[in-house]
Amino acid sequence: MTGTTLAETAQALVAEGKGILAADESSPTIKKRFDSISIDSTEENRRDYRTMLFTAEGAANFISGVILFDETIRQKAADGTPLVEILKGKGIIPGIKVDKGAKPLAGHPDETVTEGLDGLRDRLNEYAELGARFTKWRAVYRIGDDIPSPGCVSANAHALARYAALSQEAGLVPIVEPEVLMDGDHEVEACEWITEEVQRAVFAELAIQDVELEGMLLKPNMIVSGKDCPEQAGVEEVARRTLQTLKRAVPAAVPGIVFLSGGQSDEDATLHLNAMNKLGEALPWKLSFSYGRALQAAPLKAWGGDAANVTAGQQAFLERAKANGEAATGSYA
Repeated sequence: MTGTTLAETAQALVAEGKGILAADESSPTIKKRFDSISIDSTEENRRDYRTMLFTAEGAANFISGVILFDETIRQKAADGTPLVEILKGKGIIPGIKVDKGAKPLAGHPDETVTEGLDGLRDRLNEYAELGARFTKWRAVYRIGDDIPSPGCVSANAHALARYAALSQEAGLVPIVEPEVLMDGDHEVEACEWITEEVQRAVFAELAIQDVELEGMLLKPNMIVSGKDCPEQAGVEEVARRTLQTLKRAVPAAVPGIVFLSGGQSDEDATLHLNAMNKLGEALPWKLSFSYGRALQAAPLKAWGGDAANVTAGQQAFLERAKANGEAATGSYA
């Protein structure tokens, strides 16, 4: 595939007023979500839940792409239609999570490195054949006493860059996700300088690995206070600090930034994105969303595992998708 194809796909994923649904929960994570509504995490229930989201009429007005889990990209709806085909039929781009999760980083207590590079080339080629057009890899950084360490920052930046290069080789747009976690009682300033350090390291490694910036997207955290910090930064401050960090660390060639919600409430995630776009600054990249929980908490609750509630679940999903689509243009009220 040519570079223009990668760039075109990346641009399509951040089309005006649209963003990405992250429906790539691992088996343990989706089990936790299903436990919260007291239903069993069976393959059938997972399929029915995701079919409900993917078939919501009108979702394509606000959702450009969906990140799938390995199980989901292979699944068929109850009527036998592959879920990938349902998405494509609606003009939504299918993507796939390809990392194998954060594992303890040797010699660095309380820190992790994301694994999954072994065998990745073959997996990427298979996913491309299954219909994926973009991929995602998440690295995780905790803020604490003397962490993240240079070792953690470096190991994850290198893995993200290797993954991105392999994705582009397979003709797939990589979404590079370095997440500085909200966990802890740190002040907003700590999140800001650590996020900048992490993003600078990531882009330095992407350059070393010759990753085409025009054919990738960044999925970062917003600059927020630690969730146990007594003093929480307000909406405008989060927006201002987040933009300041991105302007310092992210090259202009990157087409778009699709934020993660990272444990924020549905409403906070939407308000923060809206405030950034409302500032009206001339930015080189589109600012949009790649939300999981912030798009799914409401529909999951409304559905409750009952086929009779599918319409209610879809309605709740559409409301969240529309709100975030508006936030991506700074027009959410």
